[in-house]
This record gives sequence, C-alpha cells and structure tokens, in this order.
Amino acid sequence: MTSARWAYFDTSVLVKRYVKEEGSTAARRLLQRYRFLSSAVAPVEVLSALSRRRTAGELTSRDFLAIRSRLHKDRGYWELVEVGAMVLSQAEELVQKTGLRTLDALHVASALTFQAASGLTIPFVTADARQREAAEMVALNLIWVQ
Repeated sequence: MTSARWAYFDTSVLVKRYVKEEGSTAARRLLQRYRFLSSAVAPVEVLSALSRRRTAGELTSRDFLAIRSRLHKDRGYWELVEVGAMVLSQAEELVQKTGLRTLDALHVASALTFQAASGLTIPFVTADARQREAAEMVALNLIWVQ
C-alpha cells in the first residue's frame, strides 16, 4: 500500500460517480486516480440518496436499477472501514468538537482511524461543506469537489 494510491471518499463524492451533477467530472477523475476507501456505511448511504432521487422523480426506475447494478459491481473494488469501537469513539469526539452530524462524523472518524492504523496520510475527498470544515479542523489532507 502506498499513500499516493489511496484516498478516502465521502458519499457526497461517490454519488457523483453514478448521477450527473455539478462536480461529477472531477469526482470520476479522482475515483479513477485513487484506490477507493470509505466507511462501511457508504453503500447504504448511496442507495438511500439514489432511492430518494427515484422517489422524487429525478431518476427513472430503469436508471435506478442500472445504477444499482453498477454500484454492486463497483463494491468489489472498494475497501471499507468497519464502524467499530475506535471509529465510534472518534466520531463521538468529532460531534462534540465540530458539530458534525452522525454520518458525516463517521466518515471523518473512519478516515482518521484508517490513517492511524495504517500510518499513511491519505486524501479525504468530499463535496460536503460541513465535512470540509471538520476535515480541515482535524488536519486531514482535503480534496474539495465542487
């Protein structure tokens, strides 16, 4: 494992891989450049975001099923950080220090836990403004996707 190859991707960026929106081109480029790392909650979070878009009429059922199939195939290439005691403890500290919401805190905590366990400094890739602020507060190597 080399630090130049891994990056931690938040769900806000991962969704851009499947749905064309502002920042999708940059997100796809980063997803090709780096080896994918995220929290174990990311697959559920992505499906939730896509399901909401389908319900709102932003995605057809056919497109949703196609994206879900691609998502399932892509998961075979992902490294996911388990939400264990270390991540949860770190997330508890983060919500108190930064005011992050639960899932955002779990993502930042997962990235910090991975770095501590691996000894690597990796980019934290997000399109979420609150996460960006928190990532900067805890000195993560931030890549902001707009």
